[in-house]
Amino acid sequence: MTPPPLDRRAFVVASAATAASAILSSNVAAQNAASGKRNAKIRVGLVGCGGRGTGAAGDALNADPDVELVAVGDVLAGRIDTACAHFTEKFPGRADVPKDKRFVGFDALEKVLASGLDAVLLATPPVFRPAQIEASVNAGVHIFAEKPFAVDAPGVRSVIASAKKAREKNLSLMSGFCWRSSLPERAIYQRIHEGGIGKIRTVYATYNGSPNAFVERKPNMTDMEWQILNWYHYLWLGGDHIVEQACHSVDKINWAMNNEPPALCWAVGGRAQRSDKHPGNIYDHFGVTYEWEDGRRAFLQARQWENCPTDNTDYVYGENGIAFINGWGPHHAIEGQVPWVYEGPTTNMYVEEHKDFFAGIRNGKHRFDADWATNSTLMAIMGRMAAYTGQSITWEQALNSAERQGPTTYALGPVETTPVPRPGHTKFT
Repeated sequence: MTPPPLDRRAFVVASAATAASAILSSNVAAQNAASGKRNAKIRVGLVGCGGRGTGAAGDALNADPDVELVAVGDVLAGRIDTACAHFTEKFPGRADVPKDKRFVGFDALEKVLASGLDAVLLATPPVFRPAQIEASVNAGVHIFAEKPFAVDAPGVRSVIASAKKAREKNLSLMSGFCWRSSLPERAIYQRIHEGGIGKIRTVYATYNGSPNAFVERKPNMTDMEWQILNWYHYLWLGGDHIVEQACHSVDKINWAMNNEPPALCWAVGGRAQRSDKHPGNIYDHFGVTYEWEDGRRAFLQARQWENCPTDNTDYVYGENGIAFINGWGPHHAIEGQVPWVYEGPTTNMYVEEHKDFFAGIRNGKHRFDADWATNSTLMAIMGRMAAYTGQSITWEQALNSAERQGPTTYALGPVETTPVPRPGHTKFT
């Protein structure tokens, strides 16, 4: 049976309800203390042993001296061996994963979850995230899932359903939207939400970076293997760079707007530098306008161009001032009626997020990001939809979209590459 369409108001109400339910789970700390997790070792598994997964596991091990890496999994065996050698060197005695706990294949997660874990780190290409979150919730382990949570609307809806189960099971579900764990960002957004610039009118955000490198294809390498090694460049695997990378800036827009979904958006995008010589089928630039029901707007510019300036800044304009957030620099300040400059400490936000994650497991105050992280993920997907089709896309359209990215089954064989979308010709589904 097809569920009734979801709308923006229902999404906000549902998010508020799940947030309120966290207050009612005060028995979690007692349960964790009774099970010995307050002072015991936390056993962690990792799925996805590329650069991102290796980095996430390293951050987790740096965040808590009583965390142990006990199992790993990946589709490609070579990446597992490289990652495990790195872990053994950097964290001797805490990450010496035995051979029988190194799992290869598309079913690696199932085997990792069966290894007696307390928590799992999910760092595979984003297309696999919804099913992996669902399996991890069903296994009853705490979850750190890299951003974004999905690459399409069916994936977002799956995560929303899994998040509800995670709440019911008192499980942590933390996202890799790392700026939410950055101390300067936390300070300035708190000040914004406390009225430091008055009512918000507009947000302008940029994520202008350089192109990602790609791995050359070797003889006898299957389509699936090659595309996974170059997952960032393929729409079905990564969701395009607005969803995979610029989602950080989208998340900060969402954060500024107090996690309230926009009513609609429209966008432009294309391939100004990428050509048929580049692997994959994603765009290299996007410009998105988000609009809220009360007339507030946010503007996102994101590009991946070589030989061009890079920029990662955010401006939040309010009725009484302007907040400036410099993502790649030290300056965070407010100009206006009540000037302010951040002068506090700056730590490694990647380690900070894992500190929050493990502290929540130990004391029962779980880090639960699903409500706003699904919102940020869908906002990025919504922007991509608008750019690909050339149409204005409402929140309800995006949330209820039937478009699914990628093959229906996964195997190390041929994989069709879909055509590069053309605004005005590519249809919304």
